[in-house]
Amino acid sequence: MSEHPDQQAGGGVAERVRSAVQARYAEAATRAARGEHERARAVEVEAGCCGPGGCGPGPGQVEVAFGGQLYEPGEAAGAPTAAVAASLGCGVPTAVAELRPGEVVLDLGSGAGADVLISARRVAPGGRVFGLDMTLEMLDLARRNAAEAGVDNVEFLRGYLEEIPLPDASMDVVISNCVINLAADKAVVLREAARVLRPGGRFAVSDVIADPDVDDQTRAAMGQWTGCVAGALTHAEFTRALVDAGLVDVEIVETHRVHQHAASAIVRARKPAPSPG
Repeated sequence: MSEHPDQQAGGGVAERVRSAVQARYAEAATRAARGEHERARAVEVEAGCCGPGGCGPGPGQVEVAFGGQLYEPGEAAGAPTAAVAASLGCGVPTAVAELRPGEVVLDLGSGAGADVLISARRVAPGGRVFGLDMTLEMLDLARRNAAEAGVDNVEFLRGYLEEIPLPDASMDVVISNCVINLAADKAVVLREAARVLRPGGRFAVSDVIADPDVDDQTRAAMGQWTGCVAGALTHAEFTRALVDAGLVDVEIVETHRVHQHAASAIVRARKPAPSPG
């Protein structure tokens, strides 16, 4: 198997990946803030991500779905229509995270805030949700959506997935929606997610899983790091990275195709609780 791009992500490459992703999603946030949601989603398609067009499924396959169209009306309760419409994700992690009142939740790469706001309603009363994003334009949009929703149990933080600005063992649940695949070093991201989880805490994300035979040309396309495919882990790679991060009960279930070479999947795991006695 060819070397995965994460293994090549030294300082220079990692910074270029981060800059490319940040520029792409700043553009998407700017468009979404103007109410141009179709144009914001077009940013994903142009980047080779989860959408129809040149990167979509091959002839005879089902048309891919992404963004706000994936949310059933009941699943989006608590988030303004504009926040859901601005979603650029590939799944609905809040549908499988089994959130409960009083829990503390972290959304990695929170974007326009839809999953944060949906989660905030589910963990109330007594719970709190943090959204982490590196793009100022996305944070501004998320805070605006939170104000519109009248939600007061959320907080949006600026930072990187590789350096989560939260204490050890402070979260009950970590969620994410099609963002971990964009990180230059996913092993570090998963170790950080495990670090902030409390013993017994849950990891429940939607992410892109590359096919085992994804071709080198797709992997090498730098522009597609801002989309879904070039940086995505395979099922085996994701499983190994989660286990190496100290998580257990790993489950990866494909939900739908997002590219000729990749699928969206629900990825679940948990941080082991201490043994009794």
